[in-house]
Amino acid sequence: MAETKTKKQYYLGTGRRKTAVARVRLIEGTGQLLINGRSLEDYFTEEKDRQAVLAPLELVEMRNQLDTFVNVRGGGFSGQAGAICQGIARALKEMFGLKTEASSGDGEEGQVDMAKKLRDSGYLTRDGRMKERKKYGRKGARKSFQFSKR
Repeated sequence: MAETKTKKQYYLGTGRRKTAVARVRLIEGTGQLLINGRSLEDYFTEEKDRQAVLAPLELVEMRNQLDTFVNVRGGGFSGQAGAICQGIARALKEMFGLKTEASSGDGEEGQVDMAKKLRDSGYLTRDGRMKERKKYGRKGARKSFQFSKR
């Protein structure tokens, strides 16, 4: 007889930074992290970008308990790392938010505490800084051509 597969619960989160957009799926597993089908070490060459991606998972101490699948588009490497960080944090918040409704008693405080930890660390806040647009009659956003009186 064929075994019935139990459908695993995915938790989704979307992160944005500059022009980068990351779609994150979290599922319970062994700690695998894939970004656009590649491993974390293969995708990000700089250590600061790797740390930014792993920071929300290490904050809630679930690095080796969750599999993370990320699709990220747009921006550069630093912007993509920031977008993935926010996406993972939002997916973790959704994960803990859904569990609080079903659980009862003292377990509920621990779940809310995780979301508060993410909020206080700044991982759920969108960094709204964008590149300023170029203005007409100027070289860039602010720089002007050299002024000549005569």
